[in-house]
Amino acid sequence: MALFARARASTGSVRPAVARVCLARQAFATSSLSRSMPRPASVSLPHQRRGFAARQSWEAGDDVDLDSVAYGYMASQALFCALELGVFDHIASGAAGASAAAIGEACGISSPRLQTLLTSLVAIKCLRLNEGLYTLSPNTAKSMVVSSRHYYGDYLRYQIGRQFYHTMGKLPEVMTTGKAPNYASWFSDPETAKTYTQAQHNGSVATATYLVKKKLQLGGISDMLDVGGGSGAFSYVFVGATPGLKSTVLELPEVCRTGEGIRAQQSEDVQSRVSFVELDATSPDWPVKENSFDVVLMSYISGSVPEPIIGKLYANAYKALRSGGRLLVHDFMVDD
Repeated sequence: MALFARARASTGSVRPAVARVCLARQAFATSSLSRSMPRPASVSLPHQRRGFAARQSWEAGDDVDLDSVAYGYMASQALFCALELGVFDHIASGAAGASAAAIGEACGISSPRLQTLLTSLVAIKCLRLNEGLYTLSPNTAKSMVVSSRHYYGDYLRYQIGRQFYHTMGKLPEVMTTGKAPNYASWFSDPETAKTYTQAQHNGSVATATYLVKKKLQLGGISDMLDVGGGSGAFSYVFVGATPGLKSTVLELPEVCRTGEGIRAQQSEDVQSRVSFVELDATSPDWPVKENSFDVVLMSYISGSVPEPIIGKLYANAYKALRSGGRLLVHDFMVDD
């Protein structure tokens, strides 16, 4: 029995032109020379030709919204910057919101560039402005404030903002050469592995909890193999929800170090039933016995390795399963 948990990343439209204008203007405003620079004549293109009409998502309409795609980096960087500066937490600490001056004092920034950032955050709907006070949108308050139980800002801040965002800039080179860094080389650096694994943890716990509550019936199993299990988040949740279940997490060495630190934060019962084994999951041979597991879990693995390796991964998973065992595949799927 295979479980395919569909997960589709929805990207809100970078709808307001003001967000793009504010951030683009900021690049000039930081230089004193910019004040003497002439305004580009091409700035006032006809509105209807620029495609600035509101799009609620990339799925709306029959044709690509080129501006939302091309300028999307401005909105995402505004979000990442706000997380890095602690803007959302500072605003959340006040019952009625916060003024730009108060936010600036809390962030240690007195320059007008903070106002540009705040204006952009209002434009992309992370913040709301009323009578000089900034407040959080409901989604921002729920997901981007550290004290919220639904917080996953660390995932966006550390993993997407600091790691994936810059790596994606190499996409043209990867497409033309076929050469890309693999996880084994990337995570050979202890600090990189730690940042990635810790950032992924909270989001993985939330996903695993949802699957256990809504999608899976795990009763009657005793042994699970968590392939490329990162921090061990899925294992902690699955083990905690299933009496007697033990889980083995296969991961790269430096990721195991971080995972073991996170494991130490779990209950003693869960700690005793989750173990880590060092392995690059793309290796031909896994250090586990054949026919030894009731469940093999591969979360976000299939979409993270080169295509020629996928078949070998599934072959190894099959060998590890007992007769009647289950392979659980949780990954991004193309909705076609």
